[in-house]
Amino acid sequence: MDGGGELRAVRGMEGEPAEGGPWILGVRHHGPGSARAVRAALDAQRPRAVLIEGPPEADALVALAGDEEMRPPVALLGHVVDDPRCSAFWPFAEFSPEWVAVGWALERGVPVRFIDLPAAHSLALRAEEGKEEGQGEQGGAEGAPGADIDTQPGAAAAAEPSAEDLRVDPIAVLAETAGYDDPERWWEDVVEYRGQSRSAGEALAPFAALAEAMGALREVYGSGGHDRDLVREAYMRLQMRVAAKEFGSGYAVVCGAWHVPALHERTTVTADRALLKGLPKAKVDMTWVPWTHRRLSRASGYGAGIDSPGWYAHLFAAPDRPVERWLTKVAGLLRDEDRLVSSAHVIEAVRLAETLAAMRGRPLPGLSETTDAVRAVLCDGSDVPLSLIHDRLIVGDVLGEVPSAAPAVPLQRDLTRIQKTLRLKPEALERELELDLRKPNDAERSRLLHRLRLLGIGWGEPAAATRGSTGTFRESWRLRWEPELAVRVAEAGIWGTEVLGAATAKAEADAIGAPALADVTALAERCLLADLPDALPVVMRVLADRAALDADVGHLAQALPALVRSLRYGDVRGTDTAALTEVAAGLAERVFVGLAPACVSLDADGAAQMRTHVDAVHGAVALLDEQRGTQDGADTDAVRPRWYAVLHTLGTRDTVPGVIRGRAVRLLLDEGELSQDEAGRLMGLALSAGTPPADAAAWIDGFVGGGSGGMLLVHDERLLGLVDAWLTSVPDTAFTDVLPLLRRTFSAYEPGVRRTLGELVRRGPADGPATAVPVGVPGFAATLDEERAAAVLPVVRLLLGLDDAADADDAVRTTPDNDLAEVAG
Repeated sequence: MDGGGELRAVRGMEGEPAEGGPWILGVRHHGPGSARAVRAALDAQRPRAVLIEGPPEADALVALAGDEEMRPPVALLGHVVDDPRCSAFWPFAEFSPEWVAVGWALERGVPVRFIDLPAAHSLALRAEEGKEEGQGEQGGAEGAPGADIDTQPGAAAAAEPSAEDLRVDPIAVLAETAGYDDPERWWEDVVEYRGQSRSAGEALAPFAALAEAMGALREVYGSGGHDRDLVREAYMRLQMRVAAKEFGSGYAVVCGAWHVPALHERTTVTADRALLKGLPKAKVDMTWVPWTHRRLSRASGYGAGIDSPGWYAHLFAAPDRPVERWLTKVAGLLRDEDRLVSSAHVIEAVRLAETLAAMRGRPLPGLSETTDAVRAVLCDGSDVPLSLIHDRLIVGDVLGEVPSAAPAVPLQRDLTRIQKTLRLKPEALERELELDLRKPNDAERSRLLHRLRLLGIGWGEPAAATRGSTGTFRESWRLRWEPELAVRVAEAGIWGTEVLGAATAKAEADAIGAPALADVTALAERCLLADLPDALPVVMRVLADRAALDADVGHLAQALPALVRSLRYGDVRGTDTAALTEVAAGLAERVFVGLAPACVSLDADGAAQMRTHVDAVHGAVALLDEQRGTQDGADTDAVRPRWYAVLHTLGTRDTVPGVIRGRAVRLLLDEGELSQDEAGRLMGLALSAGTPPADAAAWIDGFVGGGSGGMLLVHDERLLGLVDAWLTSVPDTAFTDVLPLLRRTFSAYEPGVRRTLGELVRRGPADGPATAVPVGVPGFAATLDEERAAAVLPVVRLLLGLDDAADADDAVRTTPDNDLAEVAG
């Protein structure tokens, strides 16, 4: 293309500022090269107004982009007022051309207007399409991957339709035409590494070239198979005509390069309005919300996503020597991870990146060259640290900020206030949060996180404790703020204007609409965790009604554990659980009465499910007795003795499936309610010759299944002998039938336990009385060597976090027996 043709393509000439326009600047969204080119073109032409592809509803929010509290990446969030789930985002990064254009205009007092199809039409169209597909109105909380809003160029949406819509990637086609096999590498060479333009003609040249290329593509592919582009482009042309009447020809348009040929197209006002006639419309609210680099990534499903937002942000921000500065960042990250990286490493990596760029014929080292250099020099050829660099730097977890003056639903404002009060700042990087509920601030943080989870705002997820504590006074959370949570907050706004009131209303509604009794008991637990005293009476009333009407023992047994688990939080959180305790006790009694009849004549799947219920109820009963202030047999109201009677019935009734009988016997043995002799007798009966092999195998699975069943066989050779004798007597015809069940049972044991059992079986039965661990097994003694055990106590106590090593060492010297018992316990 000659110079004159380039200038004609953008309708701009090397004339006076604000004359000779309009200047249509086609860009690739989230491209630092496009952003620099837009800034240079605006500086050179100095237009009287700037029109930007984006929803016109955002015109009232443009001024906030210049607020001191605004920190990109951010996004415009639009949602239907009556249904916040129907929503969409228009993200901006610091290196987005649209963001640069907005900033340029605000700094100089130049009017800024968005000219894309209004969100009122876009979201209404999307809702209608969802209904036609039978999916209901689609939500935008996931960034709407594949939806028209995000895959189409909006304010910082895709610069060109996605490959799925176009059946062709324009950048890929242009790269292939230029002889490149990597579209991103071609884009970097042609645009990102282009020098700064010096004259007005040079500033407009890249846009002219890109416009001509896109014009050729659209001649071949038309609208790319996405008819809504034609509607959007018609609206843009109408807005350009409005701007021409107000500002003359001295205005600039910043839009996706794919649209430039359509905006140059000469059409009539009547034809454009005909395309817009009859569009559905909805009432829409719009605001600014924080965004993240990770959500700008193509891997997140964002239709206009890029592979390396962190790298692009670095290219845009680096004043000079981008490769050297980038490798210095990489070295800093690796040093923070305790890897040995020196200045010499960085120097050598820079040299290698430059050499690779020269060998590959590139003007400057790109991301591929720097990554190869980092792998070879800084990572010793390993991809493990390289994955960390990709996650933290190439993509990144930068979270933007929006000013407090930005419009927000009342619930969002209340949440922001609480976050500041509790010093719990939202962050894009996932982090662990340890809470000690005995501290007032930590207790309030816990209540907030539980209330948000009840509202469906998943800012935090409970995690396993990392300090070796299983007490109820400590909680561990995994926090990560995602931009889509702003939509969740808007959705939850229908329940109230404050977090506490909204969570209370949501809990009451969930209780009334809960489909199963177990759901109500789980909700009661969540109400206690979230400290919702006003919702708990409603939940308890629904719980009592459901429990009275539900005659299914399985449902009752499934609901009891969550209900009893809730009682633990009364002591730590200061919640009155007296009413809950009585409901739990009544529920337990109904389980005791109906469990034995419910276990008769079950098939294999039903028996396995009932075994799970038996285990859960067993754990709940012990906790329920503790909460009611009773102990084993010390009070006539104790629940545990009655539960033991139920287990005795289950363990001795022939009509009960073997897996449940075996489990009942095992539980009684563990609780000391059954002697080893009696357990051996019941096992002998279950494994007798008259018992079908499948039933006997099921009994064994119930008795010794699970992680601790292997240790029982290790410490009681008589039980092991019974299992061994039965197994050797199983007929060949039946052995293949019971083998899968037995393999599943014994595969759950630890490798050391399986190895010990194998050695015991290979050695054969002992002549003398059974010992806990046989003397003949190498590495084992007949009794515990306390002196050798005491030597490792300092390390064990340190690992368990019981106290520091010095205190542990002193304890070992003074009271080894007590320490051994404590660690063992």
